[in-house]
Amino acid sequence: MTFESRTAPLLQVKNLNLRYSSAPGPVTILQDVSFELGRGEIVGIIGESGAGKSTLGNAILGLLAPGFQRVSGSIELDGRPINAMQGKGDTMAGGGDAIRGRRISAIFQDHTASLDPLMSVGAQVQETILAINASVSRRQARARAIELMARVGIPEPERRYGNYPHQFSGGQRQRAVIAVALAGSADIIIADEPTSALDATVQKQILKLLRTLVDDTGISIVLVTHDMGVVSEITDRVLVMRKGRVVEQDRTSVILDAPANDYTRSLLAAVPRLRISAAAGNGPENGNRSISTNAGADNTMLLVAKGVSKTFSRQGFAWGLSRNKASFALRNVSIELPRGAITGIVGESGSGKTTIGRIIAGLDTAPAGTVTIGKDAFDVSKRGGRNGLLGRVQMIFQDPSVSLNPRMSAGETLREAIRFGARPGPEDEPADAATMMDRLGLARSLLSRSPHQLSGGQKQRICIARALLARPQIIIADEPTSALDVSVQAEIIELLKDTITAQHMTMVFISHDLAVVQQLCSCVYIFKDGQVVDSGSSDFVFTQSTHPYTRTLIDARPARFTC
Repeated sequence: MTFESRTAPLLQVKNLNLRYSSAPGPVTILQDVSFELGRGEIVGIIGESGAGKSTLGNAILGLLAPGFQRVSGSIELDGRPINAMQGKGDTMAGGGDAIRGRRISAIFQDHTASLDPLMSVGAQVQETILAINASVSRRQARARAIELMARVGIPEPERRYGNYPHQFSGGQRQRAVIAVALAGSADIIIADEPTSALDATVQKQILKLLRTLVDDTGISIVLVTHDMGVVSEITDRVLVMRKGRVVEQDRTSVILDAPANDYTRSLLAAVPRLRISAAAGNGPENGNRSISTNAGADNTMLLVAKGVSKTFSRQGFAWGLSRNKASFALRNVSIELPRGAITGIVGESGSGKTTIGRIIAGLDTAPAGTVTIGKDAFDVSKRGGRNGLLGRVQMIFQDPSVSLNPRMSAGETLREAIRFGARPGPEDEPADAATMMDRLGLARSLLSRSPHQLSGGQKQRICIARALLARPQIIIADEPTSALDVSVQAEIIELLKDTITAQHMTMVFISHDLAVVQQLCSCVYIFKDGQVVDSGSSDFVFTQSTHPYTRTLIDARPARFTC
């Protein structure tokens, strides 16, 4: 059964104006925002970082911080007004708890902050089920939690039920957050970048699940995203936002095929296309399986990792009992990083991409294998043996929210990176930090802000700036563009290319976005279940490789954005 939207919308936002009280003065965040959400409908909200997308979602949820003030406008659920604020005298109609978590639930962008580190993932899903439905027994809630974990693609859900968030990969934590959101019987889900941490195959599975839920149950979804592929796959209508305003809204097919606004057209033009035809290759390396370097590389290997293996023990936490069963994170992995080149690592969540990056960066250990940087070999089984490499390797972490010091402003963070990179003197620090902000498309005024005052995309760009300003030999970039909108992503890709060439750096680019990897990286390794299953020049792997897993990843890419 497919639900059709009723004449009366389920959710209405009418001429909403919000501003934020800051030290310099009030700042307008949303300006005259209006849209409707029908029952059984998915509405996508797209736009650049800082456009107000997440703020609009938080306003619907009633989760805006006290510094926000509603100037005018309204939000109505089934014709009844609800309030966007948490301040006194400004509560939601019917009580906040009667709406939040019950009628409206959320999938937040920051999966790390969304999960309690002291509770197992399964227990958190179960807790939500019990909170929504008091008549369900704990045994029934547990069975339902395991079912939901399986539906969102968490492998071995019965075993993983007792695992804690830190034992999940980034993509698996995001799937757990989605399971928590689905645990209730909400009418509306506000999904803020729900698939940004997922690889192409799991993303396709999650999108199909969300679409099926909408069609079969009549639930409605407000989908905040910068991923045009996600928009094209499941949304019915799209709002395009810029600087707090809705500049265009229409059916998805109209927005993608015949956009009326110049800004919308620029967003679509910036979406990277995956070339899957050998004829689309644009260089002499097309058809060459061997690992090749960038134009500025000197064909020597800066880093060589050989036979790296790592296992995680599966511990039972109840009463201190242990099952003592090992799970492989990496199996005899060998990779080479050409000097001055950008090398891509692609694979599904939990395939070992981040683990090998952390080992190279000296942030994790492995019981077997060797890693050599230049002429220096170091013992991967001991963290203490790598102090001589301090400063030679920098890492851009997948989750910018937990990789920035909450007590340091953006400017302090960047100036610390400059000092760490042994720049000439303190008098040059502000100018360098400001110049990097310009190159990353960030306003210099953001230098005085703390991380909690920045959007997800802005925080990620600060993390990129920090790594570049430290001037390392090698940068390990773990999903550095996953939180960025397509227009900023295109600028960041060019910045990374230019910086790697100019400063003769070497980069490992870990990503699930095949089009970005193809555009940025000269060579690529495909990971699956902790092993390298395919490798070669990017053009060869994406256009001519016949490995079944590689083809599965490519086939999961939205057809609209392939060529």
